[in-house]
Order: sequence, then C-alpha cells, then structure tokens
Amino acid sequence: MIARRFFKTVVATLIATGGLISEASVDVNDYQFELVNQAVKIGAGVVITVRLVNKSTGSPVPDAVIAASRLDMTPDGMPTMTTRLESIPGAEPGTYQFKADIRMAGRWQLSLGVRVPGERAIVERKLIMKADK
Repeated sequence: MIARRFFKTVVATLIATGGLISEASVDVNDYQFELVNQAVKIGAGVVITVRLVNKSTGSPVPDAVIAASRLDMTPDGMPTMTTRLESIPGAEPGTYQFKADIRMAGRWQLSLGVRVPGERAIVERKLIMKADK
C-alpha cells in the first residue's frame, strides 16, 4: 500500500509540475522494458540490467530518464520488503542499470517510470525477477 502510494505520488508530482502531459499521438504501449537477466543472486551490490525497446521499430531506446524506480517483494506478498535502488550507467545504448542489496530469496518486482526522449508521457512498467543463492 505504501509502495503504491509512493509511486503514484511521484507520478502525480510530475503531472502537477508539467512533467507529464498526455498526447493522443503518444502511445506508451509502444515501449517495452526487458530484464536482461530474469534471475539474480542474493547479495550486496547486485546489478540489475533492463533494456528499453521501441516495440514498433525493435530498436533500443537510449537516453531515457528514470523518473521513478522501486524494488520490492510484492509478488511474494511482501510489498513493504523493499531495498534501496541506485541508478548506474548502462553498458550499452538502451540499457539501464541499477545496483541493489538483495538480502532475501524470492520474487522481486522492479517498478519503473521513465521519460523517453521526444515523448511527453511517462512509460511505467513493472518487471518481476527471481533472487536465489
């Protein structure tokens, strides 16, 4: 509940400050995030890599700006089990990386909100990965 409120508050703030304005010509469904690795190891400083792709062209989307990010265990019924998420530079154009301390095995949900260059709407997606020893 708190996680959803936080994420919605960030998006609402962007809308209120003019950061988000929907346009009929913009289809945020044209963009897709892909986890580079569906599974990660438990540990400190785990690197999570995602790729942002334009589905209509199949090409990676470089230079997007991360507006909101969150990592929690919502898929396993523990939305308050969160960890700090640090954005770090991606290795290739269209990839975005995060560093996190993952201390528990299970399914983790990465929630992202990004601004795509040339688009006025925010792309929001939730990705699920598994952490194990």
